[in-house]
Amino acid sequence: MALLKMKFTQQRRVRLAQGLWLLSWLAVMCGAFIFCLGVYLKTELLRRDEVMDNTEIHVVPNILMMVGLASIGTNWVASRVCQDSLDASRFPRWKVLLLAWFAVAALLCCLLIAVVVLSYALQGRLEESLKVGLRNGIRFYKDTDVPGRCFQKETIDHLQMEFRCCGNNNFKDWFEVQWVSNRYLDFTSKDVKDRIRSNVDGRFLLDGVPFSCCNPASPRPCLQYHLTDNRAHYNYEYQSEELNLYSRGCRQALIDYYMDLMNSTGPGVLSVILIQMSVLLSLRYLQTAVEGAMALENPEGESEGYLLEKGVKQTFEDCKAKVLDMLKFAQVDAADAEVSPGAADAEKTVDNTTEKAASPTPAS
Repeated sequence: MALLKMKFTQQRRVRLAQGLWLLSWLAVMCGAFIFCLGVYLKTELLRRDEVMDNTEIHVVPNILMMVGLASIGTNWVASRVCQDSLDASRFPRWKVLLLAWFAVAALLCCLLIAVVVLSYALQGRLEESLKVGLRNGIRFYKDTDVPGRCFQKETIDHLQMEFRCCGNNNFKDWFEVQWVSNRYLDFTSKDVKDRIRSNVDGRFLLDGVPFSCCNPASPRPCLQYHLTDNRAHYNYEYQSEELNLYSRGCRQALIDYYMDLMNSTGPGVLSVILIQMSVLLSLRYLQTAVEGAMALENPEGESEGYLLEKGVKQTFEDCKAKVLDMLKFAQVDAADAEVSPGAADAEKTVDNTTEKAASPTPAS
């Protein structure tokens, strides 16, 4: 028994084709939107690639771009099918192609759902990637003369000013690394010598931060050095002075930014999934209704449209049986092709002996 069978007159088939044509072009625009969304997300990830330890999160924009392009192509084909659906001479040419079209359209819906799931599943990996990447970026901040790291300082400074953040977790992360290059240190100074000698690794550590950590909303000029020394500055208390520097760490700022960006794509992607499913189901009804009318040899008569020719369970069993038959056929072909050399030689010897026995013996 056909699944969700409906009656279609000629007028209903025409209306279905017209509505599906408009829906197909709407899906084409949605595909373009998904592609642009993937390009934008990819660009934003590449902009901060230097502070990320891995590129696993790039799978989300890559799938979005791929699905967007595929959606544009498949829905354009659907619009052409709608135009030819009421022409008995042109519609049969789509009959073989439609099977592949349904498979691609169903795969697109699955990939879009996978994008939504991956956006949430990769949140932990994104956090770990930023944690390691920012830690290395802060550590290499001073290496402006080292090839491959010379732009690290500029990247970190732009990042802290753009996202109004400081350090990895907070501004105290700068206290644990030497972020001033040795070329800018006066090694004849007593203060520099004392700080280097007081550190086991011989690093120049200080309770200070780069200028990019300064909060412009602070009512006083920025304090970069001696941040934990209340006596070094007038009317200053280390514990209560919150406006002088950005209090939020850059890792949390970037996580919030990227997760808000990916979460905002969720409703848009879900809307595209609904539109794509509507195109898929409507085209299936149009296909079966038009094929039914052509089978009756009355293009203007009443026909039946359905989603599946049989029930879901029976259709699944039929597909399963066809797949098993194909696998068995492949196994038989492989077995026939694998003939051992010894068996082939033995068979050849038997054939030669049979030919000799059958040949007449010459008279003496």
